[in-house]
Amino acid sequence: MDLVLQFFSSIAWWGWILIVLAFVAIRDVFFQRSHTISHNFPIVGHLRYWLESIGPEMRQYFVANNREELPFNRIERGWIYASAKKENNYEGFGTDRDIHAHQHIFINNAMMPFKLPENHPHKIDKTFLPCAKVMGEFNKRKRPYRPASIINVSAMSFGSLSAKAIESLNKGVKIAGAYHNTGEGGLSPYHSNGGDVVFHFGTGYFGVRSEDGGFSMEKMVDLVNKNPFIRAIEVKLSQGAKPGKGGVLPGAKITKQIAEIRGVEVGKDVLSPPTHKAFSNVPEMVDFIEKIAKETGLPVGIKAAIGKLEQWEELADIMKATGKGPDFITVDGGEGGTGAAPPSFADHVSLPWVYGFSDLYRLFQSKGLSERIVFVGSGKLGFPAKAAMALAMGVDCINVAREAMMSIGCIQAQICHTNRCPAGIATQKKWTQNGINVPLKSERLAQYFKTFRKEFIEITHAAGYEHPCEFKMSDIEINVDDHNLSKELNGTFMYQKTPVPFKGVQHLKDCMHLGGVE
Repeated sequence: MDLVLQFFSSIAWWGWILIVLAFVAIRDVFFQRSHTISHNFPIVGHLRYWLESIGPEMRQYFVANNREELPFNRIERGWIYASAKKENNYEGFGTDRDIHAHQHIFINNAMMPFKLPENHPHKIDKTFLPCAKVMGEFNKRKRPYRPASIINVSAMSFGSLSAKAIESLNKGVKIAGAYHNTGEGGLSPYHSNGGDVVFHFGTGYFGVRSEDGGFSMEKMVDLVNKNPFIRAIEVKLSQGAKPGKGGVLPGAKITKQIAEIRGVEVGKDVLSPPTHKAFSNVPEMVDFIEKIAKETGLPVGIKAAIGKLEQWEELADIMKATGKGPDFITVDGGEGGTGAAPPSFADHVSLPWVYGFSDLYRLFQSKGLSERIVFVGSGKLGFPAKAAMALAMGVDCINVAREAMMSIGCIQAQICHTNRCPAGIATQKKWTQNGINVPLKSERLAQYFKTFRKEFIEITHAAGYEHPCEFKMSDIEINVDDHNLSKELNGTFMYQKTPVPFKGVQHLKDCMHLGGVE
């Protein structure tokens, strides 16, 4: 035994490294068959897998330029971070954005900006920017609601996000005077910190779920009565990440508390079906909305990503004929959001926000219904210029999800669906959640909202208006690809250049003013 110990103690440190590498090589070649690369190239093959695993981080910090990342590039993330921290969010030496790129937004400023009269609210509070419409006003709901902020927190549920993240968002919207959409995971204690709440539910009916997995009106009424800070109710038909597909919450994320709130089992994957049990067609959906509004007294709306318009037209016709229907419609972009989804859905199913909303708004406008509905936009609109475009198109207020997450510390790691979020936001792991300082993060969410509203107001005034609701379609210009390979400049820019007098090159050479000659 002493000889064995003496032998091992005589081995140098580098010798141990060689021994470990030898064992790894033997394992790679003779015992594992699942990875071809490590079998064919023992030891070195592991380096390839490691580099692949950290590739997104390497590209994000060292390779990608400021404008090329998706879904949010470095400049966009930097503006949110700086705004949330009340740091300098300006840029110098002009824009580094390609302003001739497809879908670049231009806001037409007025010759003379809007001048604030004495004692105007914006002189008192430069961030005061409520929604111009009232939810539930047309349908005469018992408790109509005007959002006090034009920007609000979109649907993100407790379970998908951590307790501390939800608490930070809710305390933040209280400070900012905005509302907090619960997402479809039900109302948790972390949504109950003083902020206005829009209660959102989908096909799983979490929080208002009956024993057979359907909708319980009794639980809905009880929930609203016990929580007067619930200002409106939103029924999710689909979401941008995976329209027409049910949601999945991995069992690893389902704690005892989450299970109690949702009415599901601990540790077991929760599958939300793609369709509702409470209704199966458009007339039944309208009746369902009216019943909830009658029983709770609250405005009721729907959320969806947009694709085919036939059923939307059916809804519009019913609303026009009966005077009933949703008080607000939240339009989500098909480019996806915080919800995890198969790439085939996130990349291809339903229209991007700008196309989906314009199709839907045009439809409801043609039926004479656009004035009675509060339109909510949700799809990467958390930047003042994009919000200006959205309001010019007919949006009344916007919801932000990923932008709100970034304001409280999200680094766009894009592993929200794995329960390994390094920022403690999209995870149920206690250790990483402990990195979230709730009072600090709630202040940052509020500051991001306030900075957004302040800059949005300043853009609005620059365009000659008092409130963003006054934006017209003609106030915003956007680069759009043309179907023709080329087009004359006068057709592109809509004017003719004034002719310049010209008598020939010799005349120019003989000019006494050429080159400053006296």
